[in-house]
Amino acid sequence: MRWRETCGVVLATLLCASASTVRAQTPYGIGRPATAAEIAGWNIEIGRDGNNLPQGSGSVSHGREVFVQQCASCHGDKGEGGVGDRLVGGQGTIGTAKPVRTVGSYWPYAPTLFDYIRRAMPQNAPQSLSNEDVYAVSAYILNLNGLVRDDAVLDAKSLAAVKMPNRDKFVGDARPDVRH
Repeated sequence: MRWRETCGVVLATLLCASASTVRAQTPYGIGRPATAAEIAGWNIEIGRDGNNLPQGSGSVSHGREVFVQQCASCHGDKGEGGVGDRLVGGQGTIGTAKPVRTVGSYWPYAPTLFDYIRRAMPQNAPQSLSNEDVYAVSAYILNLNGLVRDDAVLDAKSLAAVKMPNRDKFVGDARPDVRH
């Protein structure tokens, strides 16, 4: 009988020790810390300067094809809007009583267009487009807004070089408790 009691105490001690080790590594004692590889897989943020843009490229002509297949049903055939937001036009309206906020009139940095499309579009299948398709759709939308030529092919370097019309019209938040 003593043997069973001793084994039970040892087993209970080991279980408590392993549970407290797990608890020390995670906030609620469940799960495990993410690995560096797992974090890298989710860390797809693109900076406004183009930092972290992936390899690949896309042309305006390919972007037109992808847009027709994946985007036009919500955003209209030429980005004029529909169920989804209007993407084209509105230049010169931001300072008026009725601003038209589009990629061409309001969006301050071209690389963040890539970031948004890659993360959130198409709405029914976010993150389903290849990097090449996202570069192409970005090129097409920028072309519709007169910001890149019809024969443009965008990649990380050329997308980061696109100067958006409203880039210098944003004002920083001067509150000390707000991170910029």
